[in-house]
Formats: sequence, structure tokens, C-alpha cells
Amino acid sequence: MRVLTRRGVLLGGVGVVAAAAAAGYEMVQHGTLPGRYQLDRILGACGDDPGVPDAVTGPVVATSFASRYRKRTVRMIVMRPPGPAGPLPVVIMLHGAGGDAQSAVSLGYPQYLAAAVKGGMAPFAAVSVDGGSSSYWHRRADGDDPPGMIVHEVLPRLSRQRYEIRKIGLTGWSMGGYGALLLASTLGPSRVAAVCSSSPAVFGAYPAAVPGAFDGPADFAANDVSSPGRLAALRRLPVRIDCGRDDPFAAQDTLLRHDLGNPPGSISDGCHDQAFWRRTLPAELAFLGRHLSG
Repeated sequence: MRVLTRRGVLLGGVGVVAAAAAAGYEMVQHGTLPGRYQLDRILGACGDDPGVPDAVTGPVVATSFASRYRKRTVRMIVMRPPGPAGPLPVVIMLHGAGGDAQSAVSLGYPQYLAAAVKGGMAPFAAVSVDGGSSSYWHRRADGDDPPGMIVHEVLPRLSRQRYEIRKIGLTGWSMGGYGALLLASTLGPSRVAAVCSSSPAVFGAYPAAVPGAFDGPADFAANDVSSPGRLAALRRLPVRIDCGRDDPFAAQDTLLRHDLGNPPGSISDGCHDQAFWRRTLPAELAFLGRHLSG
């Protein structure tokens, strides 16, 4: 049987990228040109999407409120596992770039949460909220303040609904994975029970960041999760970080994991996509459940 290689796929005219010189191939492979993930999927580097578990979910309740910290109306979605009503601990879920509160529902959080609790995990409520499609989950120069919204508006609302907020869990993917680490490093162990980050969008320097993710070099420096102060804060917390080997953030996430003493999680097969986030979600929920129940 003929074995396809990455160069062989290109030269064989599979159609992902036109037959190109080696230089063109390298640009695709390193993400400079479009087609990186189409190529990886054909070659099996991204792995399969497990889909959403066939599980009966608990209540999924969406509400809206006028956020003083975000200067707009935002949506908050509370996802509970099946079971008796009553106080539960909370995990705040931060969406990726281009997403909103509904993104967690679309990814399958209600079903994954229900399946995890059915399998024996201690129950908690998962809460997603609109954080801005490109805010990178930190206060911006225009006054938009997603973390301020979470701390001063979302958590008090949950407390009034009898949720347990003295210590919360934090999680997210991509931009939200970065945001979860950033907020955890700000709140520290007195407020955070554990933080999980899937494919965090961490940049090694301001020039490497996605345009618009930060307001300038000073804004980047103030919100750099790899800075000594934030690393010291994260080392005091239970942290889990997962990333795919074919993810454009794999190199930086590997460095971050090393700087944190190689916490739970791993750099494993996969890309920066929904398939990877779903494959790692059961282990991440279990990690959060253990620390919230503890």
C-alpha cells in the first residue's frame, strides 16, 4: 500500500494546495498560507471529532443583562447537569475568538457535563458568557472589561441564584484558554479552585500576537501569562493545559507547560480545532470536578 507523505500529497495534486515548490510547501506547513489544516486532516494529523455524547442534559438557562463593565447587553448561559436542584459550585467557561456564550453549548458542554456526572464526577454548573469576539479577555483601552464583568457582575448574579462562588473553576479554549489562565493568575488560589486551558492562544512577544489582540506593547506586557509574576501565581494553583502537536500555539504552549513544571494535560496529537477540544473535554471536566469537590 502506498503511504502518503506531506510532500507526496502536494506533488500528487490532491487539491489542497497546487503542486508547489518546496518553499511553498513549507509556507503551508508552518501556517503562513491557507490550507494547513486541510492538509493535516487529509494526512490524519488532526484526529477524529468524537461528536457530542448521547446524554440527557440538565437545564440550560440563558439570560441577558446590561453590563456596566462591557458597556453593552451580554448573554449568560448556565448549564447544570441532571439531578436535584440546589447549590452547586461553578466553572466559568471562556469562549474562543469569534465566539460568544452560545459557543460552549454548540461545542457540547451540556452533554459532556451530563455524561461526566453520570460517570461519577461531582456535579458543578458550567457558565458561559459573552466576552467579545476579539477582546482576549482583558480590559481594553476603550474600556471594554470582560474580566471585570465576570468578577463584579456574573459571579454576584450566580451568588444570588444560590450557586457557590467562594472558589470557582475556570476553563476555556484558544483565546478563552489564554483568558482562563490570565484570570486565574489575577484572582489566585483564594478565589480559584482549578483552571483548565485547551489550546491556549499564548504569544511569546507582542509582535507575534494576532493584530488587535492587545492595545500595544505595554498592554501585552501587563497581560502576558508567561511573565514571572503570573507564572508564580499560576504555580500556586491546580493547572491543566492541553494542546495539539499540529496547533500553531504548540511551541509556545510547550514552553508554558515547562515553565509551570509540566502540569497535568499534555501536548498530544491534534490541531487547533473543535475535534481536539472535544477529545480533551472529558479529562478536563474530571480535573475541574475533582478540585471543586475537594
